[in-house]
Amino acid sequence: MGIDLKTRLGRYVETAVGGERVRAFVPPPLPPDPPVQMEDLLRRLSAADRALGRLDGITTLLPDKALFLYMYVRKEAVLSSQIEGTQSTLSDLLLFETEAEAGTPIDDVREVSNYVDAMMYGLERMKELPISLRLIREMHERLMKGSRGGTKSPGEFRTSQNWIGGTRPGNAIYVPPPITELKPCLDAFEKFIHADTPSLPLLVKAGLLHVQFESIHPFLDGNGRLGRLLITLFLCAQQALREPLLYLSLFFKQHRADYYRLLQEVRERGTWEAWLEFFLDGVTQTADQAFDSAIRITELFKADRNHIAATGDRAGSVLRLHELFQANPYLTATAATNRSGLTMPTVNSALAELQRLGVVTEITGRKRGRVFCYKAFLDILSEAA
Repeated sequence: MGIDLKTRLGRYVETAVGGERVRAFVPPPLPPDPPVQMEDLLRRLSAADRALGRLDGITTLLPDKALFLYMYVRKEAVLSSQIEGTQSTLSDLLLFETEAEAGTPIDDVREVSNYVDAMMYGLERMKELPISLRLIREMHERLMKGSRGGTKSPGEFRTSQNWIGGTRPGNAIYVPPPITELKPCLDAFEKFIHADTPSLPLLVKAGLLHVQFESIHPFLDGNGRLGRLLITLFLCAQQALREPLLYLSLFFKQHRADYYRLLQEVRERGTWEAWLEFFLDGVTQTADQAFDSAIRITELFKADRNHIAATGDRAGSVLRLHELFQANPYLTATAATNRSGLTMPTVNSALAELQRLGVVTEITGRKRGRVFCYKAFLDILSEAA
């Protein structure tokens, strides 16, 4: 590379935690010094920009982008939470939200549901409040509400030392900044978000911000989920995306070892370029997958709609239920009746017709409290989730 990376390295501060003396890492403020070497990143950056632009353009083609977003945000919530160790699946979340599954909510599903809430809240709040430490705290409060991390100061930056990996601070893989250094780190982080940085392409800046947030680790819990969420929020704030369609959790989950290794190498060796190569590849791959999913879902809905329309007189009520299944792949007859305004006999007849056409499947085998699933839709959404 031919540049001296020593000035990119942070410093270590000795601090006492639980009766142990440990070395906590304090990252230097962004941008990196010496600056990121863009030459070797240009090809990847160009591919990522193209993929992101193509994905952004899909929003104008979607027949109902609100429905697609509704489902897509939920897929991201599941994947991001799985990285943190929850066992919840997309099906669990959707069944929980339709109250079709007895015995929920379970803790895992509650955590995923909170992620959806935090994401949607952040996007709405950005209309009046820029990305800031205040917004990050507000989102964190919603992320942790009522979940297993609910006792770990939701919405408040930590006032005690945390660590990553290991059974105690002394054998941790990484110890973030001590409390005495937290405020300066966060202030510098916020300043960089809003700094005019014309020499840094937007995606590069997003990649830098993600690592810095993870290195500061400002909360006692929920840092990983919030750090991943901030990538999309930043790109929406900068109008690189009109809608929150880019989520890197699947890529990070599939390459988890590389993800954590590269974060640590930035801290220990200042190798921002290696991290950014990985990050830009993730943007390209993720944007391409999201684009392909959107096209396939749109084609599925159109084909099934045409199939239903060809059935004749009762097509109107059947099409109404098909629309409801696009908003949630799981429905009960009661939920369908409440949401459609149709009578229960009409709903039951329409569900029977959708089953006959092979559009939906009944999944419980029961006579009462039956749950119907739009499996072809769910299968596309659930790929690799």
